[in-house]
Amino acid sequence: MNAKLTKLWATKNKNDEWWSSFVTSPLAIAANYFVADVKWVTPNLLTFFSFLAAIAACCFIVLGGMVNFLVAAGFIHLSHVLDCMDGQLARYRKTASPIGSFFDKLTDQIQVTLWFGSAGYAAYSQTQSLLPVFLAFTGVAFYSLRGYIKYVAIYAEMEKDSGYLEAKAKEELGMNRKEIAGLGFDVSANLRWFLGEQKKLVSFNEGVFIFMLSFALIFDKLLPMLWVFALSQVCHALYRGWSRGCNIGQSQGVSIVK
Repeated sequence: MNAKLTKLWATKNKNDEWWSSFVTSPLAIAANYFVADVKWVTPNLLTFFSFLAAIAACCFIVLGGMVNFLVAAGFIHLSHVLDCMDGQLARYRKTASPIGSFFDKLTDQIQVTLWFGSAGYAAYSQTQSLLPVFLAFTGVAFYSLRGYIKYVAIYAEMEKDSGYLEAKAKEELGMNRKEIAGLGFDVSANLRWFLGEQKKLVSFNEGVFIFMLSFALIFDKLLPMLWVFALSQVCHALYRGWSRGCNIGQSQGVSIVK
């Protein structure tokens, strides 16, 4: 097997999001095969181009119309392929850095906000109803709350244990996820992996958004998609807040039931 391809495949995140697992991440590996040894192509440059593609998608969504929606769907997927490429390239070259990871996550958060804000505006233009704008706002707000809950929980844990993050990092390093599919595995192993990945669909994270928003643009179903987006984020944020609070309360020996 091609040594370069094998090395690139090893950079694939073993816990990729739903659509990333079997579509955008493999496409990113294929693209990186041609640029991985081109020195001027850097992970940070790929992050920048990913963000530009995301902005371009927003512009075409706002313009409206079937052709613009199709172009926007293409830019959304291009943005996500580039987003997968930057991390893979950093791992391939062993140049991963905290600042690169920071800007990658920051631009991810911004582009999700812009994508659904644009979709809300486009649906408003179609229906002349403020409901799509409200749904987009609700979805983005509760999606952001999911991240906020995580960091509030970390802060609460660190208040009682200053070594919490170090312990969690060691725990993550100790979780040696075995390869169960991919290059070198037979068709049945890859099929089992593919079927197992489908449960990630209900996580409604960025990987699902890529598919969901693109599907809505291609078939011009923005309002139903915004309903799914808003309701899924409300449910996920409320559940995450409750479960994180329970875990903190239990670890402190505090009863949260009154």
